[in-house]
Amino acid sequence: MKITIENLHKRFGGFAALEDINLEIREGELLALLGPSGSGKTTLLRVIAGLEHADAGRILFGGEDASRLRVQERRVGFVFQHYALFRHMTVAENIAFGLKVRRGRDRWPAARIAARVEELLSLVQLQGLGGRYPAQLSGGQRQRVALARALAIEPRVLLLDEPFGALDAQVRRDLRAWLRQLHVQTGLTTVFVTHDQEEALELADRVAILNGGRIEQLATPAEAYDRPATPFVYSFVGAVNRLRGRRAGGRIEVEGLALPATGGLPAGEEGEVDVYVRPEDLRPGEGGWEAVVVGAQRSGPRLRVRARLGGGQGQEVEVELPVDAAGAHPPGSRLGLVPVRYGAFASA
Repeated sequence: MKITIENLHKRFGGFAALEDINLEIREGELLALLGPSGSGKTTLLRVIAGLEHADAGRILFGGEDASRLRVQERRVGFVFQHYALFRHMTVAENIAFGLKVRRGRDRWPAARIAARVEELLSLVQLQGLGGRYPAQLSGGQRQRVALARALAIEPRVLLLDEPFGALDAQVRRDLRAWLRQLHVQTGLTTVFVTHDQEEALELADRVAILNGGRIEQLATPAEAYDRPATPFVYSFVGAVNRLRGRRAGGRIEVEGLALPATGGLPAGEEGEVDVYVRPEDLRPGEGGWEAVVVGAQRSGPRLRVRARLGGGQGQEVEVELPVDAAGAHPPGSRLGLVPVRYGAFASA
């Protein structure tokens, strides 16, 4: 089901949590809401769910105005960071809870509920664990139970708020791959909140990057990383070097090197600019900056080299090189650096 968000505003007292949010979530896509703490991503998720009400704007579920619908009427599956499982209930009872509390014509017979629980236990790969209690499960297993419970009611939309935030790194990686597979199996329109850029870039079909209650960029993971639309996105998504420069005409001068001006700058304007270049986009070679190596540190299969431009007198940058280059660039050695990709914006 497609979700359309139009001109959404939400304030808490004097704090603007959401400002003029416009967003279309495609049917069947997995969308990440990515941003730092306080950016508005969880508030937006809760407004979609009906757990918070917007001050202005509306939300359409497949063309139907859902803004005034109660939580139950929206048929949304919601998964919290800390599972929110009932400790006194078994796994099977937790999964069945949303079905058992239905009333009237919506209530399912016991046999149908039991069959649905078994189907979901298989889907989340917890066969045979229906009789256990949450305390007898690992963190990753509890989160799978929480997902199964959200899916039990056959939701139109699945919403996840930092679903892996309480888990350790290896379990998070395993569950990310599993959630992507689950999404393909169910085909549900899914929105998840995260502050973990790696998680968002690995899992999502598209990423909405929020800052200060506004959407800075809506893009595929590759577009968000390779072509950030704003300085904030450059700084928040991935590692980046920020260099001071000056634009004159169609060129940007940074530490004595003239670079072509990019599309991020207003046409014809001159003045101070900030140039953003990722560590992996600085390549050793001729025709670029002359730098002096300050230090180096291995990071897994890559080498992180710190170098100072301007022959050792200018701004410092971080460069990512293959780990076998460690012996070739000791501190004090000279290194030519060519920026193969960068972005430039007028200085604030």
